[in-house]
Amino acid sequence: MSEPLSIAVVGAGGRMGRALIRAIAEDPKARLVGALEREGADEFMEDAGTMAGIGALDVAVATDPDVAFKDAEAILDFTAPEATRSFADLAAERGIAHIIGTTGMSTDDEAHIHVAAEKTPIVKSGNMSMGVILLSVLVEKAAAALEASDWDIEVLEMHHRHKVDAPSGTALLLGQAAATGRGIDLEHNAVRMRDGHTGPRAAGAIGFATLRGGSVVGEHSVIMAGAGERVELTHYAEDRAIFARGAVKAALWTRGKAPGLYSMRDVLGLT
Repeated sequence: MSEPLSIAVVGAGGRMGRALIRAIAEDPKARLVGALEREGADEFMEDAGTMAGIGALDVAVATDPDVAFKDAEAILDFTAPEATRSFADLAAERGIAHIIGTTGMSTDDEAHIHVAAEKTPIVKSGNMSMGVILLSVLVEKAAAALEASDWDIEVLEMHHRHKVDAPSGTALLLGQAAATGRGIDLEHNAVRMRDGHTGPRAAGAIGFATLRGGSVVGEHSVIMAGAGERVELTHYAEDRAIFARGAVKAALWTRGKAPGLYSMRDVLGLT
């Protein structure tokens, strides 16, 4: 049996960061070797395990990436686009696998990640849940089977009140799956907002609707509406642990992989 994979968590003090620390501790094939927070964070120098509510792991929360990444073979990153770009550069320089769950990234951000992936394996996904990745495969197949002239596609998502980007990364992932199934470009066929007198729905468009409120972890539905019938494919996330476990699974999968940009479909063997 090989040694456990050494993993560092960035944004360690946040809700997702703490979930990632717990997921690493629960997996015998992984071990936490670093935890990073921003300068001035209250969690600085606190033990990462204690902070995550699972008892001391003898890993102090650091504010210096050189300290947090010193022994890491992989980095788990659910932060913000600007921070993720910086971590991608550091991971590429050190040959550390980079697992990215950050959403709300621009076209320029995506290009930056592609360049970093030339030097190290990167797994990037708008959602790390096993169920959502399976859902995306089903959406792609359904979209390919149903004629665009007869079936309209809408992606509906809801998240907690604190989420800052919309549509969610998962909604965009599902929209892209629908676009791929139809053989069209999502960017030029997506409708993200409707307000006022919009006129009739454009044939072949992929619509997005966003809801925010309360403490909802994540709910996503892809609605395929035809004349006289409707198909709905839905996923409910009830605990952030599902994303954390998926991220750890992705990190373990990168061991021995060549540099490149991978998806969770690659991790699950669904490509």
